Amino acid sequence: MEYNASSPEDYISQLPEERRPIIEKLRAVIKENLPDGFAEAAGYGIEYMVPHELYPPGYHVTPEQPLPFMSIASQKNHIALYHMGIYMKPELLSWFRGEYPMHMKTKLDMGKSCIRFRPSGAIPYELLGELSSKLTAAEYIQLYEREIAQMKNR
Repeated sequence: MEYNASSPEDYISQLPEERRPIIEKLRAVIKENLPDGFAEAAGYGIEYMVPHELYPPGYHVTPEQPLPFMSIASQKNHIALYHMGIYMKPELLSWFRGEYPMHMKTKLDMGKSCIRFRPSGAIPYELLGELSSKLTAAEYIQLYEREIAQMKNR
């Protein structure tokens, strides 16, 4: 699904009616729990990033873009939450995998940084809120810079 949105509200307004409440609730949970320092915008969904004011180099692939951290998106067959910290911090991934069964009866459907949910199924909003709170912008910048340094040394 492709959306051309100018704001998170615009993105939500373009979604199929049945997806809007899910994305609205995910957005609210993330905004309520996300530490200070991250900014919200629309892009391939609703994105949360470290703005240039906090991290001037931006995203290494496209430096004019802020450093991406999390996003939520309505995909063809699922709702996706992308969390780069889970990909970069093994302890965070381990924590999430351990907590997930305590909140959900379904099997975890996950890629490296993408957590997928069926739009008709349950979503562990409380757990995703806690996940959103686990890294500050400063901690994420450190993880990101460590990853970039490791990539350069390969």
